[in-house]
Amino acid sequence: MRDATPSSSISTSLLYRLVGNQSTAAFGQTVKTPQFGDMDDQKDSLRKITNTLALKNEEIQNFICCLKQSLLNLEANSARVQEDLEAEFGSLYSALDELKEGMTTRIKQERASRTYELQNQLSACTKALESSEELLELANQTLCSSDADGFNQAAKEIKDSVTMAPAFRLSLKAKASDSMSHMMVDFAQEREVLQAIKFLPVPATPEIQVADCLVSDNTVTMVWSLPEPDSKIDHYVLEHRRTNHEGPPRAREEYPWMVVEGIRETEFTLTGLRRFDTRFMTFRVKACNKAVAGEFSEPVTLETLAFVFKLDSGTSHQNLHVEDLSVEWDSSGGKVQDIRKDKNRTSSPMNSPARSAVMSPKRAPSARVGRDRFTAESYTVLGDTAIDGGQQYWEVRFDKESKAFAVGVALRTPGVASSGRRLLVRTSTTGCDQLGKTAASWCLHLNNWLQQSLTAKHNNKARPLDCAIPDRSYDEGVLSFYNGRNKQLIHTFRTKFPQPVVPAFMVWNGSFSVQTGLQVPSVVQSGQRRNSDASSSNASLT
Repeated sequence: MRDATPSSSISTSLLYRLVGNQSTAAFGQTVKTPQFGDMDDQKDSLRKITNTLALKNEEIQNFICCLKQSLLNLEANSARVQEDLEAEFGSLYSALDELKEGMTTRIKQERASRTYELQNQLSACTKALESSEELLELANQTLCSSDADGFNQAAKEIKDSVTMAPAFRLSLKAKASDSMSHMMVDFAQEREVLQAIKFLPVPATPEIQVADCLVSDNTVTMVWSLPEPDSKIDHYVLEHRRTNHEGPPRAREEYPWMVVEGIRETEFTLTGLRRFDTRFMTFRVKACNKAVAGEFSEPVTLETLAFVFKLDSGTSHQNLHVEDLSVEWDSSGGKVQDIRKDKNRTSSPMNSPARSAVMSPKRAPSARVGRDRFTAESYTVLGDTAIDGGQQYWEVRFDKESKAFAVGVALRTPGVASSGRRLLVRTSTTGCDQLGKTAASWCLHLNNWLQQSLTAKHNNKARPLDCAIPDRSYDEGVLSFYNGRNKQLIHTFRTKFPQPVVPAFMVWNGSFSVQTGLQVPSVVQSGQRRNSDASSSNASLT
């Protein structure tokens, strides 16, 4: 398909209500039930009991799987925290050993320095003492001499030597103390700190405030709280996954958990969800401090309903090349497309592996017969899912270069094929009706050939619209079209839909794509409430 860069957007929301037939019975009448009805009633009762037991067995099996997984997780988590504990104590031992080594080195250095000073002083004192003893012996010998002349000279020399003797220049105070008390340590406080070491407090388990959570505009805002304020909380971790089952998550879910980390507040808005393609989403959150994470909160399941459909190639004109959610007009006709489909039938939405083996009653197979009913300019294709209630919304982007384009809804009418119901725009005997030209279809039609025009069409009546080219909503018999960019109302049909409808599209010499799984935008809902009392803008087309 070529790149349709210049495009416009059309969005649609649809709320549909069917009024069923009501029947009453007269009072006082007695109805007799045939005898064989007792067995049928007992069979129905037994089936109900059997179904209940089967569901309970499934719940028990899921719980058993959860218990087995919990045992495996317990073993793995216990081994992990034990390894972490040994690593922390190993780190503490390493720090203590390093500290001990440093302090021991300082003691050795202090001892060596003081030893050097004291040994030098000891050596000097020893030499001075030896010199003094020599002088003392010489003086004693001189005193014993009887030679007067020799005595005077010897006494003078001894006197000079004593005056210059090292013993009189020595300091008799030790240059270094022998005390090492300044190197003593006291680990009393540190010992108390070490003895007070305990496991880190695990953050409390948050509780999701379901009443404050909001699902709107394809975003989900989650709000949670802690039982008590905790200033040590560093961040939160939010996990979510899609599911089609309400209630607690099952052991074997089809979709994995998606993780959002580093949340600093107790509130988070999950954006970027371009489509809701499951009925629910399950959420859980846990708190983390700088070292440990707490337990996950109880999972909460929020409803994320949105209208999801695909384009049914079985209802398309042979000149339309149809993918799941995109269409391109192909002037070569249907032969090339039919050959392509035959070679790769899994590309068809009806043969897609993603489809369930049991189809939804709203999603019925279409018959391929009767394609010749699309002639002339009726290049039409329908959605594969019927709308029989609720408010639905989808958006369409079409190539601005398309010569003609239409978007709307059509009644789902019984088909002629024996294999069920098919989805088609009801056609007349001429076989060439387009969207909006029958009482069974409503559409917004863009003519981009020669002169551009935008009209609302229904039952072969057209109403020109004086507004910017594109969008749509269907609210209890109200089908409204909105601009997909600014969500401004373009046109509204007010009618009664006698049966379910399907999305319907037409394109000639162009292309378009559909985005489904969207919720009705809040601005559209508020606009509908404001305009609920306003009169219809196209009473002539109802």
